[in-house]
Amino acid sequence: MTTLTIDGQKVQVEQGATILQAALKAKIHIPTLCYLSEVQAIGACRVCLVEVEGNRALQAACVFPATEGIVVITNNERVRKARKFSVEMLISNHPMDCLTCARNLNCELQKIAEELGVREVRFPGEKSKGGIDELSPSIRRDQGKCILCRRCVTVCQNIQTVTALFAQGRGFETKVGPAYDESINDIACTNCGQCSLVCPVGAITEKSSIDDVWDALSDPSKFVVVQDAPAVRAALGEEFGYPPGTLVTGKMLAAVRKLGFDRVFDTNFTADLTIIEEGNELIKRIKEGGTLPLITSCSPGWIKFIEHFYPDLLPHLSTCKSPQQMLGALAKTYYAEKEGINPKDMVVVSVMPCTAKKFECDRPEMTDSGYKDVDYVLTTRELARMIKQAGIEFNKLEDGEYDAPMGEYTGAATLFGATGGVMEAALRTAYEVLTGKTLENLDFIGVRGLKGIKEAIVPVEGVGDVKVAVAHGLGNARKLMERLKEGTADYHFIEVMACPGGCVGGGGQPIPVNYEIRQLRAEALYQEDRDMPRRKSHENPAVTRLYEEFLKTPLGEKSHHLLHTKYKARGV
Repeated sequence: MTTLTIDGQKVQVEQGATILQAALKAKIHIPTLCYLSEVQAIGACRVCLVEVEGNRALQAACVFPATEGIVVITNNERVRKARKFSVEMLISNHPMDCLTCARNLNCELQKIAEELGVREVRFPGEKSKGGIDELSPSIRRDQGKCILCRRCVTVCQNIQTVTALFAQGRGFETKVGPAYDESINDIACTNCGQCSLVCPVGAITEKSSIDDVWDALSDPSKFVVVQDAPAVRAALGEEFGYPPGTLVTGKMLAAVRKLGFDRVFDTNFTADLTIIEEGNELIKRIKEGGTLPLITSCSPGWIKFIEHFYPDLLPHLSTCKSPQQMLGALAKTYYAEKEGINPKDMVVVSVMPCTAKKFECDRPEMTDSGYKDVDYVLTTRELARMIKQAGIEFNKLEDGEYDAPMGEYTGAATLFGATGGVMEAALRTAYEVLTGKTLENLDFIGVRGLKGIKEAIVPVEGVGDVKVAVAHGLGNARKLMERLKEGTADYHFIEVMACPGGCVGGGGQPIPVNYEIRQLRAEALYQEDRDMPRRKSHENPAVTRLYEEFLKTPLGEKSHHLLHTKYKARGV
């Protein structure tokens, strides 16, 4: 351990820690901007400056080592003036359109400016060249708002290993973006949106569909259906003051009804359906010698990643559409037929924790209903904005309910929102289908948690040991794919989620997101699973009726047409 003194307080930290980490341990606040816990410490913004006795210059706390015996001062006139100057310089090159910015009231630059008492722009002058890139269906970039913190670069390169963004140029000409000034829509971007989660300002946001959804809701000729993913209910409350990990399912359902949606369905319904189709696909491949390991296909960011970087491994993917796309296809066929609704007049809206879902619903192959299966995707953040725009007092709402028949779900479906959840749900069903026996212990602890790659072996009578792996975050997915190419990935089934933590840490979730918040959101979903009367996907009676009335059989002709898809090699 190392002992240092911060503002007169003795602090002990492990060797290798920084002054900032020591201050956090001692509950001493040091403002930061470019620093990103668990990901980046580069000292670029100069907002975390502190005075270290014996050093002539002020030091960046996020990178200066907490060495034995040093004395640190975090709050004196010199420090305050230096921090304020750093922020003023950033503001002097900023658009200052706070009232119309998507990050208004949740902007780190705005918050620090207020904290440091910035009340005027003392350094007016030329601003860096801006430019807006909104060609992507998922991501919108406003270069004029970028403060060059490089958080997005670090996450894209080091965590996701996509490397779509770079810091380019020098001095006043420095900017962050794709190489050669390309649009993010024209490069190997996976649309995962992790860059938008870590951007401290409004330089990277989701591409908004709010106006399109309002137009649909205002059109009396349209029958507007909404579905929501499991991770949304564990995070939406944060936008209304609830602690992270608070389930607000009932209030969310009441709110979307007040917005004017005609039917409210649950993506969990088709998560259960996905397990039936994907589970049967796995069993078929195991028994008939198909391509193994089978890899999950419900994360659209992951799908675009493998299409770009590992197209030779596409045969390993499950052909199942994601639950979002399955529900859209069924809404415009099964439900439309059941209720006598013309599908051309139906608009399907998804509420997702994910920005890549916006890209997914625009894929040309996602039209098996005869129409675009899902018309618009809202992120969790966008739904919160709509609720606020409508003047709905979220905290005062009575709980609402889902509509039949696509609102019924099991605990297994809820797990889709956390890393390892798809695997756990699939194992519950595959075990019972393969053995014909009841699975007593439903909790597969080995595939839970935030370890980057998790492995487990499940003994299955009549089959032997079923070997599985789970990866979350595209950097971890890359490690597994490299092993698969080398022939050292001896698995039957692999689950991959593009975002760290799975959907609970999706690119469209409330900001901020960190390790602790991901854990709290995931635990909320595990608790909902434990509280459900049915916890296995094949026990969902509404799914059973769907097969009896419409699909007939898993992997059958109609299932294959509506619920399965194909992929394309895209190249880097």
